[in-house]
Amino acid sequence: MKTVDPARQGFDAERLDRIDRFIADRYVETGRFRGTQFLVSRDGAPVHFSTRGVMGEDGRPMTDDALFRIASMTKPITSVAFMQLIEEGRVALDDPVATVIPEWKDLAVRAGGGGGAPFVTRPPARPMLMVDLLRHTSGLTYSFQYRGNIDAAYRATKLEEWYGPHDLDAVVRLLADIPLEFSPGDEWNYSVSTDILGVVIQRLTDTPLDTVFRDRIFAPLGMEDTGFVVPDAKIGRLTDCYAMAPGKGMVLYDAAQTSAWRRPPTQLSGGGGLVSSAADYHRFCRMLLDKGTLDGVRILAPKTIELMTINHLPGGSDIASMSKSLFSEATNAGIGFGLGFAVTTDLAAVMLPGSIGDFYWGGMFSTAFFVDPVERIIMIFMAQLSPSSTWPIRRQIKTMLYAALTETRRG
Repeated sequence: MKTVDPARQGFDAERLDRIDRFIADRYVETGRFRGTQFLVSRDGAPVHFSTRGVMGEDGRPMTDDALFRIASMTKPITSVAFMQLIEEGRVALDDPVATVIPEWKDLAVRAGGGGGAPFVTRPPARPMLMVDLLRHTSGLTYSFQYRGNIDAAYRATKLEEWYGPHDLDAVVRLLADIPLEFSPGDEWNYSVSTDILGVVIQRLTDTPLDTVFRDRIFAPLGMEDTGFVVPDAKIGRLTDCYAMAPGKGMVLYDAAQTSAWRRPPTQLSGGGGLVSSAADYHRFCRMLLDKGTLDGVRILAPKTIELMTINHLPGGSDIASMSKSLFSEATNAGIGFGLGFAVTTDLAAVMLPGSIGDFYWGGMFSTAFFVDPVERIIMIFMAQLSPSSTWPIRRQIKTMLYAALTETRRG
């Protein structure tokens, strides 16, 4: 990837290089990650791009055009597709989810039971709204949290297996019989909410989610390497993926040559199913930074981007005060949640440099991005190790990146 002189964009080149040395010394040479990519841009112009390590088991050096499983970095893309339908008047944030998913008209909240006994339920205080899906206040959960009887019921039904027996409509039917963890709006819990948002998009457009993404986002933005399937012609660019296993350390999770991503999934996961490249995701982030447009193509209106990137948690709360979840992509004090992104609301509480209003998310395989609309900075980090909480590299990179900034645009 071609880069510009960092000094012209207010960065110290030596300090950016220091981040590379840190990643290499702390993470790649020690074997914590097999390979990484790190991209920084300002005003849409890349000022730093580096690759480290190897593609995987075959030892090939990491390539600039490598493909990565971006997992939950799929969620902002799904959220953008949904907001396009908002702009077209097809749906509203305060619409009940049951208006599009009638199978959920009688959803209940767990009041007891489960774990082999029948669930005891109560009615929710209010219906689940579309905004609850976008900000993870729906009452849904993820099976891999291992916190209680609700996520155990998810595991028993295998509803999150993208290559398993259930398509999105089947997932909806299964979830209709499992109570919510809490009444919508009462708490924040990371969940399959964005996958359900994908169901809503499919039903409102009468179009498969992968086609919606291709026609409405990927093709207009020139994101040629992003999708749910890696074609055979590109499989040599796909990295191997690893996971931490109890008692074993890092083990191979998904090898490129035999990857699950080589075939279409049964379930098009708007919450985590995409593969992409740093260059492609940078184009998506540039669109967000430039208020919905890129290279003359408009994806969303400026006011829609503004709405998406403010805190929507009830009462202006942060994730830390609303969440009882054991799972989290990051430390969440001072972090709100918008319509598809975490949003920084209190720098002192976060205890990291940045800007009020910067927004971000990451994926379970250790990918991450953030967009700072004040300083007009984009950062993208790519690696392939689950879980993302294994190492604190996201916070370390953000701290070191702002330490490399020599000219600010605040005040």
